[in-house]
Amino acid sequence: MIPETSIDPGPLDRPGRLLGDAAGRQAVAEESEAAAVAADGALIDSSTGAALRFLAAVLRAKAVVEVGTGTGDSARWLLAGMAPSGLLTSIDLDPTAQRIAREALAADGVPRSRTRFITGLADQVLPRLAEGAYDLMFVDAAPSGYPMYLEVGSRLLRPGGAIVFAGTNPPETADRHDSRAAALRELTQAIRADEGLVPVALPVGDGLLAVARSI
Repeated sequence: MIPETSIDPGPLDRPGRLLGDAAGRQAVAEESEAAAVAADGALIDSSTGAALRFLAAVLRAKAVVEVGTGTGDSARWLLAGMAPSGLLTSIDLDPTAQRIAREALAADGVPRSRTRFITGLADQVLPRLAEGAYDLMFVDAAPSGYPMYLEVGSRLLRPGGAIVFAGTNPPETADRHDSRAAALRELTQAIRADEGLVPVALPVGDGLLAVARSI
């Protein structure tokens, strides 16, 4: 069942396991929070998740790649919007995080055939993926790598596909020497320089920047 959005917070606010009792849902919530701590990553908020699900659905995504597995939370949302036969490829350097994500998705009832986990550096893995074969790419990693992910990732997209960058809200302080701010400026400049890219900033969570390839 497709989860509801975050209008009325509750058990259906995010994709989860099909458990019929409140005690079971509470156990899942506690286990998910423990997994997040173990993987040293936070669960994404429901507004960000709903945006990812929406984009995957609008694109009728059958092939999605994400950089940054985390606890598998973003994968849940993406898979909820993807075509039922779609394949999600998740790249992360941390095998422990991928194990946690794999187990969480399996417990949610996600078939193993719908996910592919690749352990390694994304800048080494992405160039080996098929060009023009992906509908959507989600990047939740250090912003310092975002300009590179744009360059490499845009080649992976089919026409009409999109890359979504997480955590793109501007820094609270306007320090031009801040490495994160500098990386986001470089990303913005690269997008503006490519006439085949169409960007939109989505004011959800810590900020999403979606970039569609029009040609």
